[in-house]
Amino acid sequence: MLRLQNIGDGEFRDARAYISMDHFERLTPHEALAGDLVIASLGDDLPRACIVPEDIGPAIVKADCIRFRAHAEISTGWLLRSLIAPATKQHAAASLRGIGRARLGLNGIRSLPIPVPPAAEQHRIAEALDEHLVRLEKIEARLLAGQQRLEKLRDFIMIAAATGVLASDADPQQIPIVGSPAVNDGTLPPLAAGWCWARLQDIADVVGGVTKDSKNQHDPALSEVPYLRVANAQRARLELSQVTKIRVAPKTLEKLRLRDGDLLMTEGGDRDKLGRGWIWENQIENCIHQNHLFRARIQEQATHPKLLGWYVNSAARAWFEANGKQSVNLASISISKVKLLPVPLPPADEQEQRDFVELGERILARFDHLVTACEMGLVHAAALRLALLAEAFAGRLVPQDPDDEPAEDFLKRIRAEREAAEAERKASRRAATQAKRKNQAKPKVPSQADTPAPPAPTTDTPLPEGEQTTLPLEFNA
Repeated sequence: MLRLQNIGDGEFRDARAYISMDHFERLTPHEALAGDLVIASLGDDLPRACIVPEDIGPAIVKADCIRFRAHAEISTGWLLRSLIAPATKQHAAASLRGIGRARLGLNGIRSLPIPVPPAAEQHRIAEALDEHLVRLEKIEARLLAGQQRLEKLRDFIMIAAATGVLASDADPQQIPIVGSPAVNDGTLPPLAAGWCWARLQDIADVVGGVTKDSKNQHDPALSEVPYLRVANAQRARLELSQVTKIRVAPKTLEKLRLRDGDLLMTEGGDRDKLGRGWIWENQIENCIHQNHLFRARIQEQATHPKLLGWYVNSAARAWFEANGKQSVNLASISISKVKLLPVPLPPADEQEQRDFVELGERILARFDHLVTACEMGLVHAAALRLALLAEAFAGRLVPQDPDDEPAEDFLKRIRAEREAAEAERKASRRAATQAKRKNQAKPKVPSQADTPAPPAPTTDTPLPEGEQTTLPLEFNA
């Protein structure tokens, strides 16, 4: 069964559902064959469409998909590109219906305007687009793979910077930590000479945030201040484009007001996102944080905030996953466990700590530059795809041949063939209906088999030839 999950924006995704062959035989009017177009009528970015692949086997389309079988002379590849072209999507946006998930019904899809070149040119356009877009997709795949590799390398650099082994004269050593029965420390990374392990509670003051109280939000006597939510704490960065406000008592503001160097970490969410966050640098005045974020405030310059932040967002990710608690939908970790997080401690010399940070920042900046280059490459690739489609459907991508049958004549011929086929179907249906009525109107001649047998004689005496039995009837007044 083909469904929405199979339909990418121009590609078939192998995510099939299955039904029995008995069920399939009852639904053969909805059968999808290799080469058919399948169009999504529900969801985002409509219309999305793909071509059914050659190895599909017996298949039907689900109710939220529309199967389209083009005329034999129409290029299915060209038609697919026409359907997902930006101009077609823009026109479709005006026909979308529904609340929540947008819907583009059969009539909406039928009414989409499609530019129609001559049949031979359609094939030339489809071949040229395939050639260009395949190359473009390979470039995009390499850029995405490069991004992923850079992200992994960035994690390694953060770990190396946070543990001191990034320095050229570092001598990495596997240093143990005194275990705690309350947590699972797993395998900790090696540390540079002169470094050691500690628990977070030994070097930082760890607190939770404010719980939103709907009653307080209508009290004008309380101060309204900005506060950070889980959405603001991303992996090794803070996203501050949208910061909401909350009313709190003056004591709460004083207790939770963020200071320069505070490290924020998430308490809940997806399991692989536990503990993510970054360092507060006084970007907003009088800002606090909600109860789903932990704040760690380093005491007595035990370590540089960035060294701690790099470690929490790299090597400590496995620790958070191992010690988090999973509910049905979300994971969380308690503040008591977070306080037991193993953290690497550099030598106490503040200048030496700053040197470690400067080295890490210098190398990470290069990675950030490469990641940005990959992102810009993907943006340019997307723009190039739009430009290719625009050129193709403006008739400028491939040369035109004056010997091609004009599109107008081609469409007239298709309409004439369709009208003739429809007239033939109607005539066949009329003939079948008239034959059925004629058969129903003929009087039925009973056959010998339908004639009832004569009643059995009442006596054993044989009847004389030519005589009939009689049944005496009595009528009472």
